[in-house]
Amino acid sequence: MWLKNITLLNFKNYSDAGISFSETVNVFTGNNGSGKTNMLDAIHYLCLCKSYFNPIDSQQIKTGDDVFMIQGDFDRSNKNEKISCGVKRNQKKQFKRNKKEYVKLADHIGLFPVVMVSPYDVNLIMEGSEERRKFIDNVISQTDSHYLDQLITYNRILANRNALLKQIAITRKYDPTLLEILNEQLIFAGNKIFATRKAFMDEFIPLFNQYYIYLTDNKETVELNYQSQLSEMPFEELLQKSVEKDRVLERTTTGIHKDELAFVISQMPLKKFGSQGQQKSFLIALKLAQYAYLARNKGFKPLLLLDDIFDKLDDNRVQKLMQMVSHHDFGQIFITDTGIERVKSIFKKIEVDVTLFEVDNGQIQNA
Repeated sequence: MWLKNITLLNFKNYSDAGISFSETVNVFTGNNGSGKTNMLDAIHYLCLCKSYFNPIDSQQIKTGDDVFMIQGDFDRSNKNEKISCGVKRNQKKQFKRNKKEYVKLADHIGLFPVVMVSPYDVNLIMEGSEERRKFIDNVISQTDSHYLDQLITYNRILANRNALLKQIAITRKYDPTLLEILNEQLIFAGNKIFATRKAFMDEFIPLFNQYYIYLTDNKETVELNYQSQLSEMPFEELLQKSVEKDRVLERTTTGIHKDELAFVISQMPLKKFGSQGQQKSFLIALKLAQYAYLARNKGFKPLLLLDDIFDKLDDNRVQKLMQMVSHHDFGQIFITDTGIERVKSIFKKIEVDVTLFEVDNGQIQNA
């Protein structure tokens, strides 16, 4: 699978832009703020129906305008697929595949898998466990069409249980029967999600280890650990044991919504003890493992988007990374960088041809 071309209208800082891509390595160069990252985000939007950076669709519309549109042609299994989306202020987002509008946007997820590596990913390390659960869920959702539905079901039941706990606290009336019904529903949905996440991590962790060892020449010891309360005891027992605590706190304190993905370096938390370079290597290995997992489970290669990838990596790691992603294990790649000469030098060393684009204040042209 690869993206043949893209057209933007009033998307972020682009008034009107249209370009064609190569099947292999495409690089956008230009100063900070010129619109390089916005181009990657437009590609991400076509693939996953949303911005990588901002969940509010209307905020992607160019200042002063009322609508944005993105359109692209993909080659998927040697068949052309035209994907288009449009967002108008205060109206529902429209997404079409070959001119036919989706009934559910979820039906689009996974058809055109994509992996983005960005400086923004540091939130995976620095923010709370919800960010890391989202990472797991986003990867699984691109390979399992039922998983999103299971998450939505679980979160709806969780909200109902939390509302009941609040109601009990206000009215002082405790109905164990109603709580038991919600418990059973939560257990059924939670166990399914836990089993899926556990199977995913069993496959994902060896891939992560492989890429981290390659990037760092095996100089550092790191671990990726999936932690869930459901690993310690059955969900039913967890809910029974925590019922009094839940009533006091007026919320559900146990379940898969408390799952964690622990990042460890030299047996210490990466957040506190990893250098910027180590953290970046960890995140890149994480995303390359995501890429490998998707490729294995989809049967074809996703798009790889590398935003500002050379910053905070030493020359050796940059060269190793580019050497790896530019060869047969990876498909179409999009890269942003501020220095066109640096890009030319890197790819000349590893003898890989690249297609270069220069971006300047929302204008894009072949370099």
